[in-house]
Amino acid sequence: MEAAIHLKRKLDSGAIVTGMLATNHFWPGMVELVMDAGHDYLIIDLEHFTHDAESVAAGCAIGRRANFAVFVRPPAAEYVPLRLAMDLGPCGLLIPCVESLETMQLIQDAVWMKPRGRRRPGGPGNSWVKDFHYETWKQTVEDHLIILPQIENRIGLRSAREIASHPLTTALAVGPYDLSADLGACWHPDSPEMQQALGEIRAAADAAGKRQWMIGHGPDLVRRGYTFLCLGEPTAALGAKLAELNQSAHQASESVDEGDRSRDDFIP
Repeated sequence: MEAAIHLKRKLDSGAIVTGMLATNHFWPGMVELVMDAGHDYLIIDLEHFTHDAESVAAGCAIGRRANFAVFVRPPAAEYVPLRLAMDLGPCGLLIPCVESLETMQLIQDAVWMKPRGRRRPGGPGNSWVKDFHYETWKQTVEDHLIILPQIENRIGLRSAREIASHPLTTALAVGPYDLSADLGACWHPDSPEMQQALGEIRAAADAAGKRQWMIGHGPDLVRRGYTFLCLGEPTAALGAKLAELNQSAHQASESVDEGDRSRDDFIP
């Protein structure tokens, strides 16, 4: 898992790490688009949409061959969805609504093989290894797997320090919208309740020597001290860019006097 190894080193260095969360749409070519744009990772979101499994596996394979980190967010922090997500071949998981050490144990059972867990590997994820010996799985996949548990409610918030310190946790993640809703501050990210919760999560990550994953507006996150950034949803970013292009064309049109226009100004 060279992509996971490289990403962990970059996180440990304190450098800015950026990526995207593909929720509304996903196709394998999106991996290359995000990679070519200079990002460090892509998360394929299966929590809110069930993207075609073959397409997700193909996206993971592109990342594997290009040494680019592709993660999957399974629909729930439950054994079967986690195991099936691993079978698709990602180099890490963003796991929604992690609430306790018991949840972390369940995650461990789903992502590690016996004797450390209960996973039964299969599917395209088998392509990570050159043979099926346990030591090969452990050294190639399990030792480098990136696990990002999301704190998304009060229960998880109370267990944030234990979740952050678990050996499986690479970085402590936040689900800011769901967390704000559970705190009664939906959607008021600057509310005192939300800011206190984010401070507690950051303190938990710092105490465990871990980074914190956060989604939002990049410059704002950097100003707040985050380094492990998710810059949003690719198709939402496309929509925003299309609106920007449209607005800039109309603004240019308004600034040009009709009498000064000529046919030479236009591209046929």
